[in-house]
Amino acid sequence: MMIGYFIFRIGGYLYRFATAFLLGPAGFGILNLALPTQGILIQIAAAGMPPAIAKHVSEYSAKGEDEMVKQVIHTSIKIVIVMGLFISVAIFLLADPLAYNVFHKPEAALPLKLVALITPFSILVGVFRGAFQGVFQMGNIVITKAFEQIFMISSAIVLILLGFYVAGAVIGTSIGFIFSLLAGYYLYRKGLGKRLKNVKLTFTTKEELALAKALLIFAFPVLITGLAEILLFDAIGNYVVGAYMASQYIGYYGAATPVARLPLIISMAVATAVLPATAEAIGLNNRNVLHSYVNQSYRYVALIVFPMSVGTMILAAPILKLLYINPAYMNGATALQILAIGMLFFTIYTVSSSIAQGLGKPYLPMTILTLGVIFDVAVSIYLVPIYGINGAAISLSITAFLIMVAIVWKTLQVADVELQYKDLGKIVLATAIMGGVISLIPKSILLISIPLNYVVFLFVMILAVIVYLVALILVGGLKHNDVKAINQLGNKSGPFKPAFNKLVSLLERFAH
Repeated sequence: MMIGYFIFRIGGYLYRFATAFLLGPAGFGILNLALPTQGILIQIAAAGMPPAIAKHVSEYSAKGEDEMVKQVIHTSIKIVIVMGLFISVAIFLLADPLAYNVFHKPEAALPLKLVALITPFSILVGVFRGAFQGVFQMGNIVITKAFEQIFMISSAIVLILLGFYVAGAVIGTSIGFIFSLLAGYYLYRKGLGKRLKNVKLTFTTKEELALAKALLIFAFPVLITGLAEILLFDAIGNYVVGAYMASQYIGYYGAATPVARLPLIISMAVATAVLPATAEAIGLNNRNVLHSYVNQSYRYVALIVFPMSVGTMILAAPILKLLYINPAYMNGATALQILAIGMLFFTIYTVSSSIAQGLGKPYLPMTILTLGVIFDVAVSIYLVPIYGINGAAISLSITAFLIMVAIVWKTLQVADVELQYKDLGKIVLATAIMGGVISLIPKSILLISIPLNYVVFLFVMILAVIVYLVALILVGGLKHNDVKAINQLGNKSGPFKPAFNKLVSLLERFAH
């Protein structure tokens, strides 16, 4: 699952960087109106079904009830097909009103209509992925994600070069999902489908409706949380900027947001591990283990995300130039600086959310996130006309801070755990020292011509890591458990193991 997640993230970044370069700021801005719409539609049409499918397939498969496994999959397919067709027709009909009356950009009408093509394929892929997860065929999920990313990126680039402009980028997304669906269907037929081929379904209509109800009830909080995340971190800023400003400004904002979200890869990795770990500690009623898991989760995120966010904030303009090549995208540098801090808050929220779910409180993060969406909409509508794309970034960062404070406070209260603020303070101090040193480097050095600036930037990154590690050691922020964790990671790193061993040998001398 983690490999698949990284493939998805990396592919998503490559898609955005390539389309931003080929379309230019104005065209990329229109695409950034279509992509969040796509995400919202897929989330609604899928109705949160993949996790529900995984849960029920896993449960019935463990019991050897193959008829129930097959019925869950068949019923889920019916649900998402009905939802997908309904949502596709709705967005096709709403495309013109949205483009002309809300965004005031007629050129957005065709890309929004084309988004309707994506929904049916994407939600069916979700059904197969849920089934694969339910029987622990994680490799199949990775394969479908790989097909999606490869064909999405290559098709979009080819179609844009052929002159299809923004429409080509959207159609490329559809092609990616089509091939992902084909791969998923093939893998299903060869694996789980082959096992269930001769299983006969005996459910009555009434029984199937009862099963559909059970699936939808389980999926509801997943749907609401997923929608809230898309709205908060992809849609609201783009939509409000689109309603008040020209297309190129959406492009500048759309260039900044994926860069700011990079630290989420780290927090998602920690969140994936802490949910079952927390649930296990609660199940065993072991308060000491729970206390350790909670504090270590926050600590590991802080150790990596704090310097990443501060470095992004300081080097925002050079980063945008390096990634997007077109210097026009540096107009989003101030927004990126603000968003980098906002994403720091959200990474902590992500970990807290998983801890809350592990504690048996799944509705807690859903409620807080939903309230955050309402707040962000209101503040964005107020700030964007005054401060432009920076207003959208300020609104998101304030919202991220508030939902972080709320979820951390409630999670620690439910877990009855006290944070080790002294240890976190040392990480903050080491990050501040690193930021102070990096900020002394003249930005003009990093903005020199390509490809030399890539070499200079790599040197600055290496310097930042060295300064941060030295500062962490000097303030007493490096623990033996941290070195142990690095050593465990090194043991699983294959050819990089010798390098990790040398690093561990060096760091263990200075750990506290």
